[in-house]
Formats: sequence, C-alpha cells, structure tokens
Amino acid sequence: MPAWYAITNENVVPSPGLLIYPDRIRRNLQRMVQWSGDASRIRPHVKTHKLPQIIQMKLEAGITKFKTSTIAESEMTASAGGKDVLLAYQPVGPNIQRLIKLQQAFPETCFSTIVDNEPIAQELSGAAEAVGLVIRTYLDLNVGMDRTGIPPGPEAATVYRSICQLPGLHASGFHAYDGHLHDTDADRLLQQAEQAFAPVWQLRDQLRGEDFSVPQIVGCGTPTSQLMLARHEDIEVSAGTSVLWDAGQPSLGPESDMEQAAVLICRVISRPTGDRLCIDLGHKAVASEFPLPRVKFFGLEEAQQVMHSEEHLVLQTPRAADFPPGTVLYGVPYHICPTVALHSHAWPVSDGRAGAPWPVVARNRSLTV
Repeated sequence: MPAWYAITNENVVPSPGLLIYPDRIRRNLQRMVQWSGDASRIRPHVKTHKLPQIIQMKLEAGITKFKTSTIAESEMTASAGGKDVLLAYQPVGPNIQRLIKLQQAFPETCFSTIVDNEPIAQELSGAAEAVGLVIRTYLDLNVGMDRTGIPPGPEAATVYRSICQLPGLHASGFHAYDGHLHDTDADRLLQQAEQAFAPVWQLRDQLRGEDFSVPQIVGCGTPTSQLMLARHEDIEVSAGTSVLWDAGQPSLGPESDMEQAAVLICRVISRPTGDRLCIDLGHKAVASEFPLPRVKFFGLEEAQQVMHSEEHLVLQTPRAADFPPGTVLYGVPYHICPTVALHSHAWPVSDGRAGAPWPVVARNRSLTV
C-alpha cells in the first residue's frame, strides 16, 4: 500500500508545494464537532487554512461560526457563506473603515471584533454610528500571554461598561486567548487553564451583577479547547490548528486523534557533500519562526536539519547517497498556520492524486475591501 500522503502524479506538482487532504480535514472537523457536543460551541480560526473550500467543509459539518485575524480572512469567509465572523484583531487606523465597508458589503453576515481600550472603542463606535451601523464588540482580555488584551480587573470592567454604553457598539462579551498554555499532560494543562480563566469568570459575574450583558466568552487555543469545552458549558472555543494539524501540536497539548491533513511536497536539488542533501524548502515555503527542525520528513526522520535560508534547507544524513537530485520528499511542517500563508496555491489530494490547485485566497492582505 502506498503511504497515505504520497501522490501518483508527482510530476504535475512543482515544488515546494502544499498538499491538502480534504477527506482527512472532514474527519478532523467531525471530531471537533463530536468533542464540542454542539457545533455552536466552536468557532475554528480561519488563519490556519485561509481557504474558502475549507469554509465550505466547515459549513457542511454544521459549523457556522468563524474566527479571523485579518479583514481579508473575514471577507473570504463571508464570501464563502460564513454568517458569523469574529475579527479577533483589534482594528486600528484604516482597518476601522475597512471593517465598516466589509459590514456594508456583506449585510447578511454578522461581523464582530475585539477592543481592549476606550479610545479605540470610541473611534470604532463613532465610525459605525456615522453610517448607521452597530458593531458587535468583544472586550479582549489578557489571560497571561501578554500579547494583546487588558487583564481582567477594574480597568477591564470600566472598558466593558463603555462598550455597553457607546451607541455604535453592541457588547458581545469577552475574548480571551490562552495561546501561552502548553502541556502534554491533560490534568496539568486543565489546571493552568482554570487558573488563567478564573478572573475572567469573576469579571463576567461582576458585570452581570451590575446588569450589564456579557452574552459570550470566546477563548482557548487548540491545546486547551477540548478540555475547557468538557469543563465549561459557557465558553466558545476557537481551535484552528486542529483542522489541518501539524508536527508541532503533539508537543504542545495532550494526546489527540487528529489527522495530519496538510503536507509539503519538495525535492532534493543538490547533494553538496557525501552526507548532505539540499532541499527546495526555504524560509519562503515553511514557517521559520521556531528553531530547527521546521519540518518532519517522512522516511528521513533521522536526518539533521543543519542550515536553512530563503530557498534552501540542508539536511545531514549518512543515507544521502540514497536520495539523488530530483528525489521527491514529503514532510509535515511544525507550524502549519504561517506555512499555508507562504503558498499561493494548495493542491487538494483525492484518491492519491493531486487535483487542480486551490488559490490560498486569504493569504492576501486585501481582497476587495
């Protein structure tokens, strides 16, 4: 039996290339719906794949809510049929007007966004009010990652009260991303998540006690999503990597039955020494924000990745002679989300053959808005 990732028409796919396996994606989506108990409790992050075809797969699986990081991702999702889209990236500068235009262009889609301070909330409200719109708005809470958001506490309560009172905004609840929480032990990871979210629940209860509406809490990255869904009925999770999976996730969270559904196809382009191979998989084809290794090659698991540059990846292996220039290799990136963004097209694989490539639509920063 050929390996699940291998394609029989390798000669039609230029390298480096990105292969996508729809059957595996559909099974991953089914698992996500199963462990959520209700598809309305999951809001998978679109940044992982950026593809309208996968939005369609999500809709077919009963998933109707989506999370995005860019205006382009939001537009692509709406164009593909998504009716509930959270732009989980505080709009500033021209992006405030772009969000307004997006909402005007897709009136049947319910867009929302996040803010973490009063000045931006006021600016957003003013822009919406000027054209007769109301924007659903979540307060972005910092639960320990220290990247965006405001820590749950008195200042956060003040900002949320402002959101509730500004005429161009509709307070939709909290957004709390816990991307800093990683542990392969489920009990330890759950304990960390509970500690991170304890002040979130406290802030919610306080504001509800003051008769402010806090209808929804959107939180959690892929490692904690399943654990928090099982523990809390009042949270909506935004796991995104679980749709495609990658080689890095097993070291970040508990054991999972998710299937790898995106693979890089590349080729040996040179054998510069007796124990080295040069692969056409540089920084511009695989996510490079982490230290080496950045891809897990099938059949070359023992090879050491010793050099990485814009267009080249050099492997050291005593088996180099077995891989002459032109040899096709397959590998799974350690971080799939930024890897997808490096490719203009993805090749869907069905029955062991790559079909017509799909444009990675939302890798662009701007579509029509």
